[in-house]
Amino acid sequence: MTAGQEISRAVLLRRGFGLEYVTLAWNAVGIVVLAVAAVSARSVALAGFGLDSLIEIGASTVVIWELSGTGEDRRRRALRLIGLGFAALAAYLLVQSTWVLAAGHHPHHSRLGIVWTAVTAAVMFALAAGKARTGAALDNPVLRTEGRVTLIDGLLAAAVLLGLVLNSVAGLWWADPLAGFVLVYYALREVREIFTGDH
Repeated sequence: MTAGQEISRAVLLRRGFGLEYVTLAWNAVGIVVLAVAAVSARSVALAGFGLDSLIEIGASTVVIWELSGTGEDRRRRALRLIGLGFAALAAYLLVQSTWVLAAGHHPHHSRLGIVWTAVTAAVMFALAAGKARTGAALDNPVLRTEGRVTLIDGLLAAAVLLGLVLNSVAGLWWADPLAGFVLVYYALREVREIFTGDH
């Protein structure tokens, strides 16, 4: 590796770390905001999205750990941990969406929840794009895979936002759990790709 390539790699690594630290900070703040919004609106969807933020924090921590070291074994373990995060996300979405539909739970309106999920969706999509580009440039499957976790987090934010808006505008309380079932499919697809080595 030439000196120029080493400098370029160091810049990319710094960018990768920066993207993960921004993700960690955003989700740490998000847990607090979502807890307040969920309690005030009695919203299962907002409470569940807070749990999703915990999964994203875990995935970012795994990537920071992996970027700090080297070795194929370390990389495989990091990918498996991200795969387990996806599996937990799929399980949470499946249970939450089924329970909300079965119980017919009607949350109150939440302006805070609408604003936070709208901004979170935009931030997560931007972070996911940055992680995909940086992971590809570094040829790092762990960073690319965690970028997909971030993308799913953005999709989940958009789904929760849609459910909150439809509930607020039209009283369609069931829209949010139905969107959750769509996201279960994406999460399970990522689990399959990680554990079959097709990442």
